[in-house]
Order: sequence, then C-alpha cells, then structure tokens
Amino acid sequence: MKRVIVTGAAGFIGANVARRLLDDGLEPFLLTLPSSDQWRLAELNGEARVVPVDLADQEAVARVVSDVKPEWVLHLAAHGGYSWQTDADAILRANVVGTANLLSACRRSGVETFVNTGSSSEYGLKDHPPCEEESIEPNSIYATAKAAATLLCQQAAMSDGMNVSTLRLYSTYGPWEDPNRLVPALAVEGLRGTFPPLVAPETARDFVWIGDVVDAYLLAARTRHSEPGAVYNVGTGIQTTVGEAAEIARDVLAIDASPSWGSMQARQWDTDRWIADNTKIRNRLGWRATRSFREGFTELASWLRERPDVLSHYWRFRG
Repeated sequence: MKRVIVTGAAGFIGANVARRLLDDGLEPFLLTLPSSDQWRLAELNGEARVVPVDLADQEAVARVVSDVKPEWVLHLAAHGGYSWQTDADAILRANVVGTANLLSACRRSGVETFVNTGSSSEYGLKDHPPCEEESIEPNSIYATAKAAATLLCQQAAMSDGMNVSTLRLYSTYGPWEDPNRLVPALAVEGLRGTFPPLVAPETARDFVWIGDVVDAYLLAARTRHSEPGAVYNVGTGIQTTVGEAAEIARDVLAIDASPSWGSMQARQWDTDRWIADNTKIRNRLGWRATRSFREGFTELASWLRERPDVLSHYWRFRG
C-alpha cells in the first residue's frame, strides 16, 4: 500500500483527493495548516491520519516527511487563490517557502513522485488558449508565487532527477468547494430560487469538474515523466461565460429570479477570454474531461440536495 502525503488536505481539492486515495486503497497522510478549518475532513472519522504542520516551518516539514516516508507527495497547499486572500507575506510563505521546504525534504527522503499544484493564473491574461511551452506573464502576487513554485519544481527535477510534475489547474468546481466561489454560490442560491451577486456576464472561465482534476493527479503520480518538471494544463478546453453559467443554473434549478449583473466587483484577473489548451495532458497522460459544465453543475446541485448537513453549512456560511 503506497503512502501518500497530501498537503492542503483541508481545502476543496485536497479533501477530494484524500477521498479518492482512500477509495483506491492507498494510505493518505493529510497535511493541514494548524489553523485551518477541517470541516471537509470531519466525516472521514479517522480513516486517514491528519497531520497539522506549517509548510513554512522547514524543520517541522522535514520531520513529517522523514517519519511518514511517503512514496508519493501530492502538493496542494496554497494561499492567495481566493479574492479575499491578499496578504503578500502569507502568499509567499505558503506557495514559495512551503514548496521549497517540501521539495528539500522529499529530495532527502527519496520520494518516488511529487505532483505540484500550479495555476492557470501563471500565464497572466491571454487572448488565446496558452500552451505549456509559451512564456508566463503572472499579473498578481499569487500568480507570481505559483510561477515561482513551478520553477522550483522544475529545478529540482533537472538538478536532482526528482520525478516532479506540475498541474496548472483551471477553474475547478464541485463538491466541497468554498461556499463563496461562483459555482457553489450559483447552486446554493439557486436552490433558494435566487442568484448570488455576480460580475459582468461576459466574464469567462474554463470550468473543470473536480473528479476530472483528481484523475489528473493520479495519472501524474503514476507516470515517470520524460520531461524534467513537466507542466500540464488541466482544463476542458471549453470556455463558459458567467452569463452562460447563470443560464444553466436557471434552467437546472428552475430559478424565476433575474441575475443582478455587476452587483459583485470584478477582480483584477477577470477577463472575457480564459480557456485551456489541454493537448499535452491528453497526449501524454491520456487525460480527458468527462463532464460538461451543465452535467457537473447538475451533479453538484444533486449532491447538495442529498447532503442536507452540508447544504446547511453552505447556507450558514452565505448567510
């Protein structure tokens, strides 16, 4: 049974990865920031060991990796991806210092494979679907920090021969996502017959279903990458505007209300063009997106209906 460290396990994607590892018979060790809210992990009931550790603490990270002796490390810990996470020191500590410390510990431990979590924001604003080989132009502290972490991973692969890859995620959505994010907000408010505050309808994203993203992690972990520090875009290759997403929510949930466009302030990274070129991950890892946005949104709404305890949490969070 492979031992797998998952960092950022209390977060949206990490909690989904943890569940898949358990389902697949692997042994996950869930690293969480000591101050993190672990509501997503509560129902696991001790099925996986939760290890509180600050990745910016080099000695603590080294101890955990030495004690666990993992074959795989899936690095999902991050800070700054949400609009309310703006502290530059916290962003750099989590994404750059934390990644450097974890890579150093894994190098000494002889970890079999290391999968890093990148971000489509590393590209900056593009008017086309960027491929992994083109230049990056990060336009925020968070995007710059994620780009630096990707470069640290590539350097570790080139200088030490580590089997490291980075998944540049596009707009992941699905069960356990933060209640204040667009897609769960559309679902939760839609179940009450209304819409959440929204930015301009032409704002666009490449929405990718969480189950497909988890598949990408497992494919990357099981692959010996011929390219040192290989980077893969994880997106559907299909753009969906906020206006289109709202219309899908209206149709799926039979919402009678009308959206209030511009009732939410746009973020600096909002754009009418945001779409992945997923050619590389399809050709090299055999990855495919399996859900359209309509299918994924319908599945998310059904999940919320079937989980009244979770839906109540979302309602409490949103007020």
